[in-house]
Amino acid sequence: MFKTSQSLIIAFAVIISCAILGSFFVKGLTDFRAMERSVTVKGLSEREFVADTVIWPIQFVSASNSLEDIYQSIETGKQQVVDFLTTKGIQTHEISMGAPSITDKSAQRYGSAQAAAFRYTATQTITVYSSRVTEIRNMMSALSELGKQGIVLSSDDYQAQPQYLFTRLNDVKPEMIEEATKNAREVAEKFAQDSNSELGKIKFARQGLFSIQARDQHNPHLKKVRVVTTVEYYLSD
Repeated sequence: MFKTSQSLIIAFAVIISCAILGSFFVKGLTDFRAMERSVTVKGLSEREFVADTVIWPIQFVSASNSLEDIYQSIETGKQQVVDFLTTKGIQTHEISMGAPSITDKSAQRYGSAQAAAFRYTATQTITVYSSRVTEIRNMMSALSELGKQGIVLSSDDYQAQPQYLFTRLNDVKPEMIEEATKNAREVAEKFAQDSNSELGKIKFARQGLFSIQARDQHNPHLKKVRVVTTVEYYLSD
């Protein structure tokens, strides 16, 4: 009789323990599932800056039937361009010169059956590299002065187009990342509000790549800097 009572007590204790453990398991599973509820949002930060560096290639061409004359023409043209730039306030350390590119029409394997007016053509590029973007842009409109001196400028060539750079990305990164993250949280809070949930901690975050592009084709010196961050937040009831 005593053994039977003892067995019943043990069985009852086991049942109670299982029930308690089961309730803890169910609660833990519920909490786990609650923690798994999340929302993924994107935050944007976009700002406009003026380029801080300009690369301005000045390209001119010359033609002649004499190789000696064409080299002399190139040297004279180089000096005229440098004088023009220094007169406008460009420093010598901002000016660099490439080697002239000379083409001998008679040495070309393929060409027009009609003889060229000049046997030799030469292209010379002088490049200005400066951080004074506004001043250089104002100078570009004065290039016609070189044309009046007899220099034939080449502006249609892609290599003769000015380039504008924005090199201060590291200076603006922290603020833009902060702004993008704040924007993402505002979106997540609105989602949580609409779904009758509460926004929890960050589960996952990824900073997107920064992109730098010209604002438009007519204003290449104005740069649009953009970054998108992806953030996943926990949701709870």
